[in-house]
Amino acid sequence: MRFVKLRSPQDIKSAQLSETASVALAYNYERSTILFRSLPMLSIRPATVADAPLLTTLIRELAEFERLSHEVNLSEDDIARDGFGAAPKFRALIAERDGQVAGYAIFFEFYSTFQGRPGLFLEDIYVRPDFRKHGIGKALLAHVAGIARREHYFCVRWEVLDWNTQAIDFYTNLGALFLDEWKSVCLIGDALEGVAKEAK
Repeated sequence: MRFVKLRSPQDIKSAQLSETASVALAYNYERSTILFRSLPMLSIRPATVADAPLLTTLIRELAEFERLSHEVNLSEDDIARDGFGAAPKFRALIAERDGQVAGYAIFFEFYSTFQGRPGLFLEDIYVRPDFRKHGIGKALLAHVAGIARREHYFCVRWEVLDWNTQAIDFYTNLGALFLDEWKSVCLIGDALEGVAKEAK
């Protein structure tokens, strides 16, 4: 697993999506403008509680792609409660192409004591196989980056599996920063229980 971070949204002058008969994506950076080709009938919308079954299905598809299906324990009720309940723990986006669900992204806030500002952690970004190679992953990431910029988050951060070279190349071409000097650490299961028992 490798940590990845988009450079500060302050470096991004704008990340815009406009939806008409087609969608045009444009990033305007300090010294250059990169215009991605139009995406026919692509829409990206916030997920609602009615999407809890769909998000559950998409998350399971991502887990299968990442060879991690054995780690998935979530239910539709978990998604409905934690994403759309009284105190939401995450936000989600749904990408649709020509009226069909193409992918999704899930992200949430974290805080950097060094920056003195919050950032966004991109937990999941996934495009279904039949919809790949159409710029939908870029569109989803651009949408999250646009939210980060508008809401004054200092970065967007996520992880990528070390065997997923296609994704690594994709993020590299976007100018993302790989935090190779950091290791991902997790207390879970028996280890979490064991440490928690030490609390006084």
